[in-house]
Amino acid sequence: MKHVIALDVGGTAIKAALIAPDHTLLHETRRPTERAKGPEAVVAGILALAADLREHGRRTYGEPAAAAGIAVPGIVDTDSGTAVYAANLGWRDLPLRDRLSEHLAGTPVALGHDVRTGGLAEGRVGAGRGADRFLFVPLGTGIAGAIGIDGRIEAGAHGYAGEIGHIAVRRGADADALDCGCGGRGCLETIASASAVSRAWAEAIGDPAADAADCAKAVAAGDPRAERVWRHAVDALADGLVTALTLLDPRLLIIGGGLAEAGETLFTPLRAAVAERVTFQKLPRIVPAALGDTAGCLGAGLLAWDLLATHDTESMEVSAR
Repeated sequence: MKHVIALDVGGTAIKAALIAPDHTLLHETRRPTERAKGPEAVVAGILALAADLREHGRRTYGEPAAAAGIAVPGIVDTDSGTAVYAANLGWRDLPLRDRLSEHLAGTPVALGHDVRTGGLAEGRVGAGRGADRFLFVPLGTGIAGAIGIDGRIEAGAHGYAGEIGHIAVRRGADADALDCGCGGRGCLETIASASAVSRAWAEAIGDPAADAADCAKAVAAGDPRAERVWRHAVDALADGLVTALTLLDPRLLIIGGGLAEAGETLFTPLRAAVAERVTFQKLPRIVPAALGDTAGCLGAGLLAWDLLATHDTESMEVSAR
């Protein structure tokens, strides 16, 4: 059976799969990223896992994977196949596509940005299926975005498109205009990410172990302290989303990540807050992501299948000359 290798590299774990042409996950596994051991150890782990998957595919399906796709965080140059920078993983200017291809005996490899790759999967086989324009926004440790246009994800001129988490939603004089890791101040992710909500809730109740999931449960239970923290985050998120929809005019807003696991505790007030803020703009549907933590692997698989399709088309054009 023809299949591809898919790898989704996160700060904590590397999720991996073998994926069939119909996007079925034939085999799934994961291993620790082990970033504490340094960037070369992370790369070695990626290469070893990919090689194990290739061998598993050869034994189980009668042939090695036809291609591989890998999604990584940070700054990615997809044209050159370079993982330019990832603060959490410690690498710089890493020629990951070529190193992985060489390790897989010349198997063609596609490299993508983790959020844009997850957005590709949500757009084609998830919550955005059939939508011509959408914005995918995962709310996790940070906040990022993927801009979907007619079945593809817009990377921008320099690969930075969709960084909604770094829209400044609060200004310097505001009490909640916090410094952001990007060097800016008052960025959306300093208020509305899952980590920001966790921090605010832990401070509100004096429990360093409390997190965003605990806050959501307390909101559902009617705790007024939790409601204040939650409202603060939802208001900031709505401000950022309205800025994004004013610029992009998406038909659909897909919200994912850890914070979206709160379900209607998040979506009911968020839809209302966005609706309150729009004036002339067309209000998009706001829906939860459908694929959960499989989005990255499915997206990496799509990158691999797209790469094979491109190779097949180029081969046909050469044969026709």
